[in-house]
Amino acid sequence: MTGSLQPRSPQAASIIGIPYDVNSSYLRGPALAPPLIRKALHCDSSNMWTEDGVDLGQPGVLHDAGDLELAEDAKAAFTLIEKKVGETLDLGNPLISLGGDHSVTYPELRAFHKRYRDLTILHFDAHPDLYDVLDGNRLSHACPFARSLEEGLANRLVQVGIRTMNAHQWEQAKKFHVDVISMRELARLQQLELGGSLFISLDIDVLDPAFAPGISHYEPGGMSVREVVACIQDLRVPILGADIVEYNPTRDQHEQTAMVCGKFLKEIAAAMLRNGKPPRQNWV
Repeated sequence: MTGSLQPRSPQAASIIGIPYDVNSSYLRGPALAPPLIRKALHCDSSNMWTEDGVDLGQPGVLHDAGDLELAEDAKAAFTLIEKKVGETLDLGNPLISLGGDHSVTYPELRAFHKRYRDLTILHFDAHPDLYDVLDGNRLSHACPFARSLEEGLANRLVQVGIRTMNAHQWEQAKKFHVDVISMRELARLQQLELGGSLFISLDIDVLDPAFAPGISHYEPGGMSVREVVACIQDLRVPILGADIVEYNPTRDQHEQTAMVCGKFLKEIAAAMLRNGKPPRQNWV
């Protein structure tokens, strides 16, 4: 299948759940997230419409491939994630994966790379996740972009919202030519130019904990929900894939963070369906 698919104007988006958190370095819990994100998406307190007037509740607009059943063993789990993500991509829809800890992005990107060779990654996170190894684990949720870039799975990595960079990860960022937009430099988002086909990796802890208590690593001083939504809506390139990771329900309050994840899912799906076009300005 290598390089066999070509991006096209999508009529639907797919979602798949990846309930895996074995590679979490601090707290487990993100494996519980996918069903709760779905519950939030369909919650009667809101509706299935996106902000530009797309009804994701219409039959055939949102295809749900269900949740994977994954072994604890990372090698076996990653092999299955890559396989199932690839099979879902072969349906021809852009794909949103619901994690899970951030380590699942690495096998996802391996599946995407076999089908699309000009990926740019837009990565929202408090942390750069560029460690070569953390606590003896090269597959840690703190390492997925080091693994992905050393394999050449993307042409470019742009990181937004970073506020925990240490010396080792600075060196890694320079080594892999990563474009890092820290929270101090968030205004640079206005000048951001992206090309090729896009993969969005959205770690929920990019948000200030005030907006998302259901995360393992509290890092104050983060983005607001509105800032992330605005960035997604401002994108003018085709989005082939995305993941929403590191939501930890064991730390949530009244499923507040689940609702935030559901909001991001809706607006990412809408951006996928626009296929690089601007959002509709009016609903009538």
